[in-house]
Amino acid sequence: MDHFFGAHTVDNGGIHMAARRAGNAEMRALQIFSAIPKFYNDKTSVRPERVERFREALAGTKIAPERVVVHAAYVLNVATPDAVKWERARNGLAKELERSTALGAGAVCFHPGAATDGDREAAAERIASAIVHAIETVAGDTRVLVENTAGAGSTMARTAEEVGAILRHVPRRHRVRTGYGLDTCHLYASGYDLAASPEEVARVLDRFEEETGEVPGFFHLNDSEGALASNRDRHMLLGDGTIGAAPFGWLLADRRTRGIPLILETPQLDYEIGDDDDTPDPYDLQMMAMLEQLAK
Repeated sequence: MDHFFGAHTVDNGGIHMAARRAGNAEMRALQIFSAIPKFYNDKTSVRPERVERFREALAGTKIAPERVVVHAAYVLNVATPDAVKWERARNGLAKELERSTALGAGAVCFHPGAATDGDREAAAERIASAIVHAIETVAGDTRVLVENTAGAGSTMARTAEEVGAILRHVPRRHRVRTGYGLDTCHLYASGYDLAASPEEVARVLDRFEEETGEVPGFFHLNDSEGALASNRDRHMLLGDGTIGAAPFGWLLADRRTRGIPLILETPQLDYEIGDDDDTPDPYDLQMMAMLEQLAK
């Protein structure tokens, strides 16, 4: 199987322009937001004309719809014990799945939020309940995937055990539509030493596979500004951070990185690109070339 490299490209001008920029960088995977990520968007639908523009743009690329990942809003804390906030976050996740299904995306990834009362097992149950609600509300094949976190404060999913605990609360009949993905910056920031050796990279992935019973559904490929176990979620260009370039080569040598979206969430050089300019970002081109070399 192939490596499917892509990025969360700038969506100035609309998500169809994000797809065009990715296509012009020869990407084979893509990540987008379906709505502004700092809001719950629990009542926001995606307009049909927006769907049509996106699907048409995507068809002009090498990116298959199943390799599109939609990143859910950052504010959706489905781990919270606050019933009012939890219900709104739960509904926001379901609406995210509705928009992503309409766009034809393969998956929604989300940060599960924080166990603000310290009861992490109850938080795992609440997160799973929100996943189940989304799946039962929205028919289709689009998956809802938990993303591991950098571990700041009381955030959930910072360890393989916590990701496994969340998924174990999802009934077996729904497991085909859920799962998890791994962010390399978050792994390193939460204490998994990807920079130690190729063997340690394999051990980290083994641990997640053992705890969840499955392989990741995607990877976010990001270097880390923070040190090992710093709990800092600060992404850097590959090779410019504390992980370094070589560990990404070790990661790409692992069978579990093949056949799934491998998404860069690294800095962009031009966040102010014109709405009608579909030129790839120079940093994305630099990172894509590096990944192709590391994968050889």
